[in-house]
Amino acid sequence: MKIILTGDRPTGKLHLGHFVGSLRERVKLQNSGEFDKIFIMIADAQALTDHADNPEKVRENIFNVALDYLSVGLDPKKSTLFIQSQIAELFELTAYYLNVVTVSRLERNPTVKNEIAQKNFETSIPAGFLCYPVSQAADITAFDANIVPVGEDQIPMLEQTREIVRKINDIYGEVLVEPDILLPKNQICRRLPGIDGKAKMSKTLGNCIYLSDDSKILAEKIKNMYTDPLHIKVSDPGHIEGNVVFTYLDAFCEDKKIVDDMKEHYQRGGLGDVKVKKFLLEVLENILSPIRQRRADYEKNPDEVLKILREGTENARQKASEVLKRLKRAMKINYFD
Repeated sequence: MKIILTGDRPTGKLHLGHFVGSLRERVKLQNSGEFDKIFIMIADAQALTDHADNPEKVRENIFNVALDYLSVGLDPKKSTLFIQSQIAELFELTAYYLNVVTVSRLERNPTVKNEIAQKNFETSIPAGFLCYPVSQAADITAFDANIVPVGEDQIPMLEQTREIVRKINDIYGEVLVEPDILLPKNQICRRLPGIDGKAKMSKTLGNCIYLSDDSKILAEKIKNMYTDPLHIKVSDPGHIEGNVVFTYLDAFCEDKKIVDDMKEHYQRGGLGDVKVKKFLLEVLENILSPIRQRRADYEKNPDEVLKILREGTENARQKASEVLKRLKRAMKINYFD
């Protein structure tokens, strides 16, 4: 069987980095008909590892992330949308996996190290945050997922999941499925930079274009995008390396010839930033306009969104329960069977 597991932390609305890094690909995979099951998780328990003092932020963004999922085209008839914290089996699996992972291995995880530095945890690292790669392994293996579509920054996380699976299978027999990562084919889409030119679009850095941004906000953000600081006059030759506007055109514009022609013109001089930004605005409006409309429709029916999440979570729980029972049999701790 071909089973997908993927998801996002509900710490804010989803942005274009999520869209090109995973959401757009999820919709394509969902509609391809090639997969037996697709599980898409709202990872609220993981969000609480560094937002334990602000659970309301996580709670309110459950609905925002669900709206983003539905608005980009994820279909609850084809994909199972669920809330992580409502499936107790995931936490029991995490507890068993923790016994086969060392603290030093968790501390070496590059993704965890980067986020610890970014969040300024230093010596006050929450234990839950340090261990969330183990929680992620539980999320993936609980559904027998063998394909995990994620961004490039998640490669170390998936490798740690694979290590845990191998360790468990070595001790208890072939009980867990080892997953493979599925990265976006477009290299640029693997790590979309922020509008300020920083390495990555991030809610924390405040350099995002959100899927729910209206036309006015979108236009303002594109107007202020980082380009080439040396391109002062329209007649000046410009640089496209590190120029965020061209990076976004590479990621979002399907007509590559137009983009290539604009790059050539910009580099030789005679093409101003305003004109390039105007074209990018048109490209992004064509993508985001239908997404905004679907979001508005679902916002009018919050009970329907809640029903989708409730039913998806129950379906996901049934699958996770099967995998947990299988592991406990292998571990010989199914005392009352």
